Order: sequence, then structure tokens, then C-alpha cells
Amino acid sequence: MLETVTPVTHDLGDFKVRRTLPAKARTMVGPFIFVDQMGPAQFDIGRGIDVRPHPHINLATVTYLFEGAIDHRDSLGTFATIHPGAVNLMTAGQGIVHSERTPPLERLSGARISGMQTWLALPDGQEEIAPAFEHVAPGDLPLVENGGVSARVIMGTLWGESAPTTQYAETIYADVLMEAGAILPIDAGADERAVVVALGSASLDGELFETHALNVLRPGVAATLRAETACRVILLGGEAFATPRHVWWNFVSSSRDRINQAKDDWRNGRFPHVPGEGDEFIPIPDVPLTRSSD
Repeated sequence: MLETVTPVTHDLGDFKVRRTLPAKARTMVGPFIFVDQMGPAQFDIGRGIDVRPHPHINLATVTYLFEGAIDHRDSLGTFATIHPGAVNLMTAGQGIVHSERTPPLERLSGARISGMQTWLALPDGQEEIAPAFEHVAPGDLPLVENGGVSARVIMGTLWGESAPTTQYAETIYADVLMEAGAILPIDAGADERAVVVALGSASLDGELFETHALNVLRPGVAATLRAETACRVILLGGEAFATPRHVWWNFVSSSRDRINQAKDDWRNGRFPHVPGEGDEFIPIPDVPLTRSSD
């Protein structure tokens, strides 16, 4: 293993988010520049996630749930409800605004939430592409099952199976359920790879992983993952970027000037609105929790 990034936990009141990227020690793994694990959490009846409209530029967000549901609305006019095993891929490109909320029916019985939210930096030459949204249903994602392992390929090609999810740079992303004692080979193909043990306990070539941490693997070296208990493991990575990316709040770019322009655009109402959300929005913070540059 190359390095371990211990998550920073943000307590949002009703649930916790564990963030491993970006970190001081490391900003990216392949195109992944933001990695959050949400929950697991149980909301009180009537409560849920209410993330008001907020902007993004020069990135793509990937939402993937283990439990629960989220209603997505964006400035393209999209409305989509994501359930476990599906993928919501939202491409910000030159700019998009979206909201995320627990569906009303989920709130009636006490909603649960558990899953991953990640951001992918867009490659050089594609940062300002047109915004887009893509929903991929669980049945359209490959499921590889063998010897106590059930792996859903979210993006890219793994174990001989390819997901239909759009990728802008070479990307690998998989959700793996393992029975205790099961073994999973991880090949050396991608430039950069990391493993997050989301639930349970697992080891790599005899080295025990810290649950929720981001474990960056040595490049070019094949490895074997073993489930010490029944566990859920996230494998992610892909193409290494030659040009650094900067992060400030919800903005990612190779250009600090572009991020500063996005800040000014949000403050002055120059981003598009989200249909169905009225005048609600998240104000830009003075000092954001997520940043790699000012």
C-alpha cells in the first residue's frame, strides 16, 4: 500500500459524512477529487436530506447509494430519484446548479441513508463542456459474482465487465460486497487505485485496512483483498492527471481564475436556476470546508 488518508468527519446533525478527498496529503486518485461516505443513518419521521440549490463547475458528480433514496433536481430541468445500486452522473462542465432532497414518501416512515458521493475532475480540454445529466439503472450495471464476492461495476472496466456510465477520463469505480473470508483480486491496470472499506473489515495482502479510510495502492502492483468480516468495499481510481486541479467549495478547475469567476457569478446570481426550487439557494461561504486553494 502507498498511503492511507484518514477521513474527516462532518456531523450534519441528522447524519455524518466522512470525507477523504481532497486532503492535505493528497488531492486526487485518478480523476476522483472528492470522496464522501454518507451515513449509514436513520432519520426521524418527517426528516431527511435537504441540500438546497448550489453550483458546480468543471467536474462531474457521481451519486451511488447503498440505502435510501434522493430526489435530484438541476438547472437543466432534470428530475430524477436515485435508489440503491443506480448511478446519477451529473456533468457540471461550464456550470450547473442542483439540489438533493429525501423524497416525501421516504420521510413518512423514517428514511435511511447510506452511500457514496464523489466528484470527478474533468480532463484538460473538457472542463468547459456543456452540462449534462445521466441516470443508469441498477440492471444496466454489470454485476460480477464469484466465491462470496458480488461486485457492481459503476464506471469503467473491471474483471472483464464494462459499465455503460459515461467517463471523460479513464475511470474505475466499483461497489463490492464480500462474505467473510472471500478473496478479491485487484489488478494493476489503472494509473492510480484506492480502496475504501465502507462497512466491515478487510485486509490487503495481509495488511488490515482502517474502516472508512481511503487506502491508496502502489501503482503497477497487483494485490489481493480479503474480507476479514462480511464487508462492503469501494474500489476507485483511473487515469492520473498531469495538470493539477484546485478545489474551492463546490468548484473544481485547473484555473484559480476560473474558480474566482465562479465565486463572483454565484454571488451575483449569474448561474441558472433550478425549476421547482423557488428562490432557495445555499449562499457562498467565507471559508468553505472543502478547499485546496483560495
